[in-house]
Amino acid sequence: MAEHADRPAYPVGLRLSGRRVVVVGGGQVAQRRLPALIAAGADIVLVSPSATASVEAMADAGEIRWERRPYADGDLTDTWYALIATDDPVANDAASAEAERTRTWCVRSDDAEAATAWTPATGRSEGVTVAVLTAGAHGRDPRHSAAVRDAIVEGLRDGSIAAPHHRTRTAGVALVGGGPGDPDLITVRGRRLLAEADVVIADRLGPRDLLDELPPHVEVIDAAKIPYGRYMAQEAINNALIEHAKAGKAVVRLKGGDPFVFGRGMEEAQALAAEGIPCTVVPGISSSISVPGAAGIPVTHRGVAHEFTVVSGHVAPDDERSLVDWEAVARLRGTLVLLMAVDKIGAIARALVEHGRSPETPVALVQEGTTAAQRRVDATLATVAERVAAEDVRPPAVIVIGDVVAVGPATAPTAR
Repeated sequence: MAEHADRPAYPVGLRLSGRRVVVVGGGQVAQRRLPALIAAGADIVLVSPSATASVEAMADAGEIRWERRPYADGDLTDTWYALIATDDPVANDAASAEAERTRTWCVRSDDAEAATAWTPATGRSEGVTVAVLTAGAHGRDPRHSAAVRDAIVEGLRDGSIAAPHHRTRTAGVALVGGGPGDPDLITVRGRRLLAEADVVIADRLGPRDLLDELPPHVEVIDAAKIPYGRYMAQEAINNALIEHAKAGKAVVRLKGGDPFVFGRGMEEAQALAAEGIPCTVVPGISSSISVPGAAGIPVTHRGVAHEFTVVSGHVAPDDERSLVDWEAVARLRGTLVLLMAVDKIGAIARALVEHGRSPETPVALVQEGTTAAQRRVDATLATVAERVAAEDVRPPAVIVIGDVVAVGPATAPTAR
């Protein structure tokens, strides 16, 4: 291979669906490489006397066939592609020699220069595969390849690398869960759809910092619902979604948390479906678990809570509109997470105590969770109403009730 060392590799995409691929060695290299081969639909045979637990699980699931023995000459017969990754140099040399003899493209984990193929640093973003190889006077540099790959994939995902679709784009609406507030906690898919949007209809509780990154041509519509203040009626939001989608625009409805956790996402999806408008739902990280976590509170913990219940507190327990069985909730032994409940927490606490919860049950209120303004106020069911007033706790805040409040370390982990 020495005479070929100064030549660049020829990049190509292998179509391995239904074709025999042999992996020699069941260690960490195989564990990393096998998922992509499985995703490619290859007919995979693993030859190895042992394997990691993850690789064994792939065999148990029928994703690969595992022959529990060392490599033997002839294993690469009728093979399209081989990955040699044992810790035995003699076996690796023998398998590599067979690959050369049978003209099978072969990757070696222990000696790239002895291989006939190299594995690029690979990443994917919504139908695009990025594969990077580096080679030159100083040889291959896998770390540099990985860094270049990461930069390209991240740019495609967050829109900083412009890659417009040249085929006709289908207009429609994406209901995007923006997460609890920190712009870094939106999903990769949500951020990519934001970068491709023509119109963004945004809630007050969505990750507002991301709006500043949008190109100037993107129309941003404020659908903020400020408690007891100005609001945009849900019908008006539905109409705006429909109007812009019918105009051929790519519309993103940017919501806080997850679209289907007290976010009226289904109401919007139903309105769009009634008009025959395509709708994509992008789940988001719900504040019901992320905000307590950011404040050092696990909603479940071994030996403390085996369940957690998320309840909307926007109507009081004695309100005839309430759909919550507060007596049943009070009997639960696990964690109770309340959303939209700051101004009703006094009435809720009284109802829980009346129905059997101890007044000494710990309570934590986490205001503006995951943002730079995050703060935590601790209380009990007996004192929470007084503490909310004294500390001037305001929405948005997540309220956690239960023994898990006292489980975490004295200093909460970093929220961002």
